[in-house]
Amino acid sequence: MSRSRTDGGTDGGTDGAADGVAGGLAGGAGRGSRDGRPGPVAERPRALRRRTGRRAATEPAGPGSGDTLAFVESPVQLLNVLEWLHAHIGRGAGGPAGVTVVVLSNNDPMTRGQLRRMAELAREEGVGVRWEDARGGASAPLRTVASLSGALRRARRVVIGDPFSRYVQLLLALSRAPELVVVDDGTATMEFVAQLARGERLVRWHRSGSGGIGGVRDAVYAPVSAAARRRFTPGAGRSVEVFSSMPVEAPDGMTLRANDFAWTRRRFGPPALTRGADLVGTNLAETGVVDTEHYLRAVTALAREHGATRYFAHRRESTEKLHRLAEEAGLEIVRPELPLELIARRGPIGRSVVSFPSTVLHTLPLALAGTEVRVSACDIDPAWLTEGASPRAEGFLAVVTGTARDVHRLRSAPSAGQ
Repeated sequence: MSRSRTDGGTDGGTDGAADGVAGGLAGGAGRGSRDGRPGPVAERPRALRRRTGRRAATEPAGPGSGDTLAFVESPVQLLNVLEWLHAHIGRGAGGPAGVTVVVLSNNDPMTRGQLRRMAELAREEGVGVRWEDARGGASAPLRTVASLSGALRRARRVVIGDPFSRYVQLLLALSRAPELVVVDDGTATMEFVAQLARGERLVRWHRSGSGGIGGVRDAVYAPVSAAARRRFTPGAGRSVEVFSSMPVEAPDGMTLRANDFAWTRRRFGPPALTRGADLVGTNLAETGVVDTEHYLRAVTALAREHGATRYFAHRRESTEKLHRLAEEAGLEIVRPELPLELIARRGPIGRSVVSFPSTVLHTLPLALAGTEVRVSACDIDPAWLTEGASPRAEGFLAVVTGTARDVHRLRSAPSAGQ
Protein backbone atom coordinates (compact mmCIF):
# COMPACT_ATOMS: atom_id res chain seq x y z
CA MET A 1 0.00 0.00 0.00
CA SER A 2 1.33 3.38 -0.88
CA ARG A 3 1.71 6.36 1.31
CA SER A 4 0.19 8.37 -1.50
CA ARG A 5 -2.39 5.96 -2.74
CA THR A 6 -3.38 3.34 -0.29
CA ASP A 7 -2.12 3.88 3.18
CA GLY A 8 -3.80 7.13 4.04
CA GLY A 9 -2.52 9.06 1.08
CA THR A 10 0.94 9.93 2.25
CA ASP A 11 4.23 10.62 0.69
CA GLY A 12 5.54 10.53 4.21
CA GLY A 13 9.16 11.00 3.27
CA THR A 14 8.43 14.31 1.58
CA ASP A 15 6.81 16.23 4.40
CA GLY A 16 10.16 16.91 6.03
CA ALA A 17 11.03 19.28 3.19
CA ALA A 18 8.43 21.69 4.51
CA ASP A 19 9.64 21.75 8.10
CA GLY A 20 12.24 24.47 7.61
CA VAL A 21 9.65 26.79 6.11
CA ALA A 22 7.20 25.86 8.87
CA GLY A 23 9.56 27.11 11.51
CA GLY A 24 9.47 30.60 10.02
CA LEU A 25 5.72 30.61 9.57
CA ALA A 26 5.09 29.29 13.08
CA GLY A 27 7.30 31.37 14.58
CA GLY A 28 -0.59 2.21 -20.84
CA ALA A 29 1.27 -0.08 -18.58
CA GLY A 30 5.02 -0.06 -18.55
CA ARG A 31 6.61 -3.07 -20.11
CA GLY A 32 7.04 -5.82 -17.59
CA SER A 33 10.21 -7.55 -16.49
CA ARG A 34 10.73 -10.95 -15.02
CA ASP A 35 13.48 -9.79 -12.68
CA GLY A 36 11.45 -7.04 -11.01
CA ARG A 37 13.72 -4.27 -12.25
CA PRO A 38 12.28 -1.27 -14.05
CA GLY A 39 11.61 -2.05 -17.68
CA PRO A 40 11.70 0.38 -20.59
CA VAL A 41 9.08 3.09 -20.77
CA ALA A 42 5.81 1.76 -22.08
CA GLU A 43 4.26 2.73 -25.35
CA ARG A 44 2.27 5.86 -24.76
CA PRO A 45 -1.50 5.96 -25.03
CA ARG A 46 -2.73 7.12 -28.43
CA ALA A 47 -3.95 10.36 -26.84
CA LEU A 48 -0.37 11.14 -25.84
CA ARG A 49 1.21 10.08 -29.13
CA ARG A 50 -0.93 12.63 -30.99
CA ARG A 51 0.84 15.51 -29.36
CA THR A 52 3.49 17.28 -31.40
CA GLY A 53 5.21 20.61 -31.02
CA ARG A 54 3.80 21.34 -27.58
CA ARG A 55 5.46 22.34 -24.36
CA ALA A 56 7.18 19.50 -22.51
CA ALA A 57 5.34 18.21 -19.48
CA THR A 58 8.04 19.44 -17.13
CA GLU A 59 8.33 22.94 -18.54
CA PRO A 60 6.96 25.39 -15.97
CA ALA A 61 3.91 27.27 -17.07
CA GLY A 62 3.60 30.86 -15.99
CA PRO A 63 1.55 31.72 -12.91
CA GLY A 64 -1.99 31.12 -14.04
CA SER A 65 -4.32 34.03 -14.51
CA GLY A 66 -7.27 31.72 -13.78
CA ASP A 67 -9.26 31.71 -10.59
CA THR A 68 -8.54 28.09 -9.60
CA LEU A 69 -5.23 26.71 -8.35
CA ALA A 70 -4.87 22.97 -7.85
CA PHE A 71 -1.92 21.50 -5.92
CA VAL A 72 -0.95 17.90 -6.60
CA GLU A 73 1.93 15.75 -5.36
CA SER A 74 1.04 12.37 -6.87
CA PRO A 75 -0.28 11.08 -10.20
CA VAL A 76 -3.61 9.93 -8.76
CA GLN A 77 -4.19 13.37 -7.27
CA LEU A 78 -3.79 14.89 -10.73
CA LEU A 79 -6.15 12.27 -12.18
CA ASN A 80 -8.77 13.19 -9.61
CA VAL A 81 -8.36 16.90 -10.35
CA LEU A 82 -9.21 16.09 -13.98
CA GLU A 83 -12.21 14.06 -12.81
CA TRP A 84 -13.33 16.97 -10.61
CA LEU A 85 -12.95 19.41 -13.49
CA HIS A 86 -14.98 17.15 -15.79
CA ALA A 87 -17.78 16.94 -13.21
CA HIS A 88 -17.49 20.66 -12.43
CA ILE A 89 -17.98 21.65 -16.07
CA GLY A 90 -20.89 19.23 -16.22
CA ARG A 91 -22.58 21.26 -13.50
CA GLY A 92 -22.36 24.30 -15.76
CA ALA A 93 -19.65 26.23 -13.96
CA GLY A 94 -16.11 27.10 -14.92
CA GLY A 95 -13.83 25.53 -17.50
CA PRO A 96 -10.29 24.27 -17.99
CA ALA A 97 -8.99 27.66 -19.10
CA GLY A 98 -9.48 28.99 -15.59
CA VAL A 99 -7.57 26.15 -13.88
CA THR A 100 -3.84 25.92 -13.22
CA VAL A 101 -2.47 22.70 -11.79
CA VAL A 102 0.70 23.13 -9.74
CA VAL A 103 2.73 19.92 -9.60
CA LEU A 104 4.78 19.81 -6.39
CA SER A 105 7.15 17.14 -7.61
CA ASN A 106 9.31 14.97 -5.38
CA ASN A 107 12.53 13.20 -6.31
CA ASP A 108 11.20 9.66 -6.83
CA PRO A 109 11.79 8.69 -10.49
CA MET A 110 8.66 6.55 -10.83
CA THR A 111 6.47 9.27 -9.34
CA ARG A 112 7.99 11.94 -11.56
CA GLY A 113 7.51 9.78 -14.64
CA GLN A 114 3.82 9.20 -13.92
CA LEU A 115 3.33 12.88 -13.10
CA ARG A 116 4.84 13.85 -16.46
CA ARG A 117 2.42 11.55 -18.27
CA MET A 118 -0.52 12.93 -16.30
CA ALA A 119 0.64 16.50 -16.95
CA GLU A 120 0.51 15.79 -20.68
CA LEU A 121 -3.03 14.47 -20.38
CA ALA A 122 -4.01 17.58 -18.40
CA ARG A 123 -2.64 19.84 -21.12
CA GLU A 124 -4.54 17.80 -23.70
CA GLU A 125 -7.67 18.82 -21.77
CA GLY A 126 -6.72 22.49 -21.94
CA VAL A 127 -5.55 22.73 -18.33
CA GLY A 128 -2.53 24.86 -17.50
CA VAL A 129 0.25 22.97 -15.70
CA ARG A 130 3.01 24.52 -13.64
CA TRP A 131 5.82 22.16 -12.62
CA GLU A 132 7.67 22.89 -9.38
CA ASP A 133 10.73 20.90 -8.32
CA ALA A 134 9.51 21.50 -4.82
CA ARG A 135 12.01 19.21 -3.12
CA GLY A 136 15.10 19.91 -5.21
CA GLY A 137 17.41 20.93 -2.38
CA ALA A 138 17.25 22.56 1.04
CA SER A 139 16.13 25.94 -0.31
CA ALA A 140 13.53 24.56 -2.73
CA PRO A 141 10.54 24.70 -0.33
CA LEU A 142 11.14 28.36 0.49
CA ARG A 143 11.57 29.26 -3.18
CA THR A 144 8.43 27.36 -4.13
CA VAL A 145 6.27 28.96 -1.44
CA ALA A 146 7.57 32.43 -2.33
CA SER A 147 6.98 31.94 -6.06
CA LEU A 148 3.41 30.80 -5.51
CA SER A 149 2.38 33.42 -2.97
CA GLY A 150 0.99 35.90 -5.52
CA ALA A 151 -1.08 33.33 -7.39
CA LEU A 152 -2.38 31.96 -4.10
CA ARG A 153 -3.59 35.34 -2.96
CA ARG A 154 -5.39 35.91 -6.27
CA ALA A 155 -7.07 32.51 -6.47
CA ARG A 156 -10.77 32.31 -5.73
CA ARG A 157 -10.71 28.53 -5.45
CA VAL A 158 -7.98 26.16 -4.25
CA VAL A 159 -8.08 22.44 -5.02
CA ILE A 160 -5.82 20.07 -3.10
CA GLY A 161 -5.18 16.35 -3.20
CA ASP A 162 -3.53 15.63 0.13
CA PRO A 163 -4.84 17.48 3.20
CA PHE A 164 -2.19 15.77 5.35
CA SER A 165 0.68 17.19 3.32
CA ARG A 166 2.71 19.72 5.25
CA TYR A 167 3.68 21.38 2.01
CA VAL A 168 0.03 21.92 1.08
CA GLN A 169 -0.83 23.10 4.57
CA LEU A 170 1.93 25.70 4.35
CA LEU A 171 0.58 26.95 1.05
CA LEU A 172 -2.95 27.14 2.45
CA ALA A 173 -1.65 29.54 5.09
CA LEU A 174 -1.08 32.05 2.27
CA SER A 175 -4.51 31.64 0.71
CA ARG A 176 -7.73 33.49 1.44
CA ALA A 177 -9.72 31.71 -1.25
CA PRO A 178 -13.41 31.44 -0.30
CA GLU A 179 -13.70 28.01 -1.97
CA LEU A 180 -11.64 24.97 -1.01
CA VAL A 181 -11.94 21.59 -2.74
CA VAL A 182 -10.35 18.34 -1.55
CA VAL A 183 -10.05 15.57 -4.14
CA ASP A 184 -9.09 12.00 -3.35
CA ASP A 185 -5.54 10.96 -2.64
CA GLY A 186 -6.49 7.35 -2.12
CA THR A 187 -7.90 6.19 1.16
CA ALA A 188 -6.49 9.29 2.87
CA THR A 189 -9.86 10.92 2.28
CA MET A 190 -11.55 8.45 4.62
CA GLU A 191 -9.23 9.29 7.50
CA PHE A 192 -9.23 13.01 6.74
CA VAL A 193 -13.03 13.33 6.86
CA ALA A 194 -13.27 11.15 9.98
CA GLN A 195 -10.62 13.14 11.86
CA LEU A 196 -12.16 16.45 10.83
CA ALA A 197 -15.61 15.31 12.01
CA ARG A 198 -14.15 14.24 15.38
CA GLY A 199 -12.24 17.49 15.80
CA GLU A 200 -8.90 15.69 15.90
CA ARG A 201 -5.56 16.88 14.60
CA LEU A 202 -4.69 15.62 11.15
CA VAL A 203 -2.42 12.58 11.43
CA ARG A 204 -1.80 9.93 8.79
CA TRP A 205 -3.19 6.58 9.87
CA HIS A 206 0.03 4.59 9.50
CA ARG A 207 2.06 6.79 11.85
CA SER A 208 2.87 4.78 14.96
CA GLY A 209 4.26 7.46 17.22
CA SER A 210 5.70 10.97 17.53
CA GLY A 211 8.85 10.52 19.53
CA GLY A 212 12.38 11.64 18.69
CA ILE A 213 13.00 13.96 15.78
CA GLY A 214 9.48 13.41 14.49
CA GLY A 215 8.06 14.70 17.76
CA VAL A 216 10.18 17.85 17.57
CA ARG A 217 9.07 18.48 14.01
CA ASP A 218 5.44 17.96 14.99
CA ALA A 219 5.80 20.52 17.78
CA VAL A 220 7.38 23.10 15.46
CA TYR A 221 4.75 22.51 12.83
CA ALA A 222 1.73 22.41 15.17
CA PRO A 223 0.56 26.02 14.59
CA VAL A 224 0.53 25.58 10.80
CA SER A 225 -1.28 22.25 11.10
CA ALA A 226 -3.89 23.76 13.40
CA ALA A 227 -4.44 26.67 11.01
CA ALA A 228 -4.91 24.25 8.12
CA ARG A 229 -7.48 22.27 10.10
CA ARG A 230 -9.46 25.46 10.61
CA ARG A 231 -9.26 26.20 6.86
CA PHE A 232 -10.75 22.77 6.17
CA THR A 233 -13.73 23.60 8.36
CA PRO A 234 -16.56 25.38 6.53
CA GLY A 235 -17.52 28.74 7.95
CA ALA A 236 -18.85 32.17 7.12
CA GLY A 237 -17.64 33.10 3.65
CA ARG A 238 -15.73 29.84 3.26
CA SER A 239 -17.02 26.69 1.55
CA VAL A 240 -15.36 23.27 1.57
CA GLU A 241 -16.13 20.53 -0.95
CA VAL A 242 -14.90 16.92 -0.87
CA PHE A 243 -14.87 15.20 -4.25
CA SER A 244 -14.45 11.53 -3.56
CA SER A 245 -15.05 7.96 -4.67
CA MET A 246 -14.52 6.78 -1.10
CA PRO A 247 -17.37 5.81 1.29
CA VAL A 248 -17.33 8.94 3.42
CA GLU A 249 -19.93 11.09 5.15
CA ALA A 250 -19.21 14.79 5.08
CA PRO A 251 -19.30 16.74 8.36
CA ASP A 252 -21.94 19.43 8.81
CA GLY A 253 -21.56 22.29 6.38
CA MET A 254 -19.23 20.44 4.01
CA THR A 255 -20.34 19.54 0.47
CA LEU A 256 -19.72 15.97 -0.68
CA ARG A 257 -19.72 15.15 -4.38
CA ALA A 258 -19.22 11.67 -5.82
CA ASN A 259 -16.35 10.89 -8.17
CA ASP A 260 -17.59 8.20 -10.57
CA PHE A 261 -14.57 8.37 -12.93
CA ALA A 262 -16.70 9.67 -15.79
CA TRP A 263 -13.71 11.42 -17.41
CA THR A 264 -11.65 8.22 -17.35
CA ARG A 265 -14.45 6.22 -18.94
CA ARG A 266 -14.99 8.89 -21.59
CA ARG A 267 -11.30 9.22 -22.45
CA PHE A 268 -10.23 5.56 -22.48
CA GLY A 269 -11.55 2.13 -23.30
CA PRO A 270 -13.45 -0.02 -23.11
CA PRO A 271 -10.49 -2.35 -22.52
CA ALA A 272 -9.65 -5.67 -24.09
CA LEU A 273 -9.82 -8.43 -21.47
CA THR A 274 -7.33 -11.25 -21.02
CA ARG A 275 -8.27 -14.68 -19.74
CA GLY A 276 -5.97 -14.62 -16.72
CA ALA A 277 -5.89 -12.70 -13.46
CA ASP A 278 -3.83 -9.64 -12.56
CA LEU A 279 -2.52 -8.81 -9.09
CA VAL A 280 -2.26 -5.25 -7.78
CA GLY A 281 0.75 -4.48 -5.60
CA THR A 282 1.05 -2.30 -2.53
CA ASN A 283 3.96 -0.97 -0.51
CA LEU A 284 2.59 -1.95 2.88
CA ALA A 285 5.92 -3.67 3.47
CA GLU A 286 7.92 -0.56 2.53
CA THR A 287 5.90 1.56 4.96
CA GLY A 288 6.57 -0.88 7.80
CA VAL A 289 2.96 -2.02 8.18
CA VAL A 290 3.28 -5.60 6.89
CA ASP A 291 6.19 -8.00 7.28
CA THR A 292 7.98 -8.45 3.95
CA GLU A 293 8.25 -12.24 4.19
CA HIS A 294 4.53 -12.61 4.93
CA TYR A 295 3.74 -10.35 1.99
CA LEU A 296 5.91 -12.32 -0.43
CA ARG A 297 4.32 -15.61 0.63
CA ALA A 298 0.83 -14.13 0.34
CA VAL A 299 1.40 -12.84 -3.19
CA THR A 300 2.91 -16.15 -4.26
CA ALA A 301 -0.09 -18.04 -2.86
CA LEU A 302 -2.57 -15.69 -4.55
CA ALA A 303 -0.78 -16.01 -7.90
CA ARG A 304 -0.98 -19.79 -7.75
CA GLU A 305 -4.61 -19.92 -6.60
CA HIS A 306 -5.90 -17.45 -9.20
CA GLY A 307 -3.56 -18.27 -12.08
CA ALA A 308 -2.17 -14.74 -12.13
CA THR A 309 0.73 -13.95 -14.42
CA ARG A 310 1.10 -10.17 -14.02
CA TYR A 311 1.80 -8.04 -10.97
CA PHE A 312 1.10 -4.31 -11.29
CA ALA A 313 3.71 -2.76 -9.01
CA HIS A 314 3.04 0.30 -6.96
CA ARG A 315 5.37 3.11 -7.89
CA ARG A 316 7.01 3.07 -4.44
CA GLU A 317 7.65 -0.64 -4.10
CA SER A 318 11.31 -1.56 -3.73
CA THR A 319 13.22 -3.10 -6.62
CA GLU A 320 14.59 -5.79 -4.33
CA LYS A 321 11.11 -6.94 -3.30
CA LEU A 322 9.87 -6.91 -6.88
CA HIS A 323 12.86 -8.98 -7.97
CA ARG A 324 11.99 -11.58 -5.35
CA LEU A 325 8.35 -11.63 -6.45
CA ALA A 326 9.40 -12.27 -10.04
CA GLU A 327 11.71 -15.10 -8.98
CA GLU A 328 9.57 -16.73 -6.28
CA ALA A 329 6.08 -16.22 -7.72
CA GLY A 330 7.00 -16.36 -11.40
CA LEU A 331 5.15 -13.10 -12.04
CA GLU A 332 5.73 -10.57 -14.78
CA ILE A 333 6.37 -7.28 -12.97
CA VAL A 334 4.61 -4.38 -14.67
CA ARG A 335 5.50 -0.81 -13.74
CA PRO A 336 2.67 1.40 -14.99
CA GLU A 337 3.37 4.79 -16.50
CA LEU A 338 -0.08 6.07 -15.44
CA PRO A 339 -2.38 5.49 -12.47
CA LEU A 340 -3.85 2.00 -12.52
CA GLU A 341 -7.38 3.28 -13.13
CA LEU A 342 -6.24 4.59 -16.54
CA ILE A 343 -4.08 1.55 -17.31
CA ALA A 344 -6.98 -0.79 -16.56
CA ARG A 345 -9.50 1.25 -18.55
CA ARG A 346 -7.16 1.43 -21.53
CA GLY A 347 -6.39 -2.29 -21.29
CA PRO A 348 -5.62 -5.02 -21.80
CA ILE A 349 -6.56 -6.09 -18.28
CA GLY A 350 -7.36 -9.45 -16.73
CA ARG A 351 -10.94 -10.57 -16.32
CA SER A 352 -10.06 -10.92 -12.63
CA VAL A 353 -8.11 -8.30 -10.66
CA VAL A 354 -7.01 -9.14 -7.11
CA SER A 355 -5.85 -6.53 -4.61
CA PHE A 356 -5.04 -6.21 -0.94
CA PRO A 357 -6.77 -3.35 1.01
CA SER A 358 -6.21 -0.44 -1.31
CA THR A 359 -7.76 2.52 -3.04
CA VAL A 360 -8.26 0.48 -6.20
CA LEU A 361 -10.92 -1.63 -4.45
CA HIS A 362 -13.03 1.53 -4.53
CA THR A 363 -11.90 3.08 -7.82
CA LEU A 364 -11.47 0.19 -10.26
CA PRO A 365 -15.14 -0.90 -10.15
CA LEU A 366 -16.04 2.66 -11.16
CA ALA A 367 -13.39 3.02 -13.85
CA LEU A 368 -14.28 -0.42 -15.26
CA ALA A 369 -18.05 -0.02 -15.06
CA GLY A 370 -19.76 -1.76 -17.95
CA THR A 371 -16.99 -4.32 -18.41
CA GLU A 372 -16.84 -7.93 -17.27
CA VAL A 373 -13.84 -7.43 -14.98
CA ARG A 374 -14.28 -8.78 -11.45
CA VAL A 375 -12.31 -7.00 -8.72
CA SER A 376 -11.51 -9.12 -5.67
CA ALA A 377 -10.26 -8.05 -2.24
CA CYS A 378 -7.84 -10.09 -0.16
CA ASP A 379 -7.79 -9.19 3.53
CA ILE A 380 -4.60 -8.64 5.49
CA ASP A 381 -4.17 -11.27 8.18
CA PRO A 382 -3.37 -9.48 11.49
CA ALA A 383 -0.47 -11.91 11.92
CA TRP A 384 1.26 -10.25 8.97
CA LEU A 385 1.50 -6.86 10.73
CA THR A 386 4.89 -5.79 12.03
CA GLU A 387 5.56 -4.94 15.67
CA GLY A 388 6.05 -1.32 14.65
CA ALA A 389 2.76 -1.00 12.79
CA SER A 390 0.37 1.68 14.01
CA PRO A 391 -2.26 0.44 16.49
CA ARG A 392 -4.84 1.75 14.04
CA ALA A 393 -3.51 -0.30 11.11
CA GLU A 394 -5.59 -3.45 11.53
CA GLY A 395 -8.88 -1.58 11.94
CA PHE A 396 -8.21 0.87 9.15
CA LEU A 397 -7.27 -1.83 6.64
CA ALA A 398 -10.39 -3.81 7.56
CA VAL A 399 -12.54 -0.73 6.92
CA VAL A 400 -10.91 -0.12 3.53
CA THR A 401 -11.83 -3.64 2.44
CA GLY A 402 -15.18 -3.88 4.21
CA THR A 403 -16.59 -0.67 2.74
CA ALA A 404 -15.59 -1.41 -0.86
CA ARG A 405 -18.60 -1.78 -3.13
CA ASP A 406 -18.96 -4.14 -6.09
CA VAL A 407 -15.96 -6.28 -5.16
CA HIS A 408 -15.63 -9.99 -4.42
CA ARG A 409 -14.33 -10.72 -0.92
CA LEU A 410 -11.57 -13.31 -0.51
CA ARG A 411 -10.18 -14.69 2.70
CA SER A 412 -6.57 -13.80 3.47
CA ALA A 413 -4.12 -15.41 1.10
CA PRO A 414 -3.91 -19.19 1.53
CA SER A 415 -0.87 -20.57 3.34
CA ALA A 416 0.60 -17.06 3.55
CA GLY A 417 2.12 -17.70 6.94
CA GLN A 418 3.61 -21.12 6.12
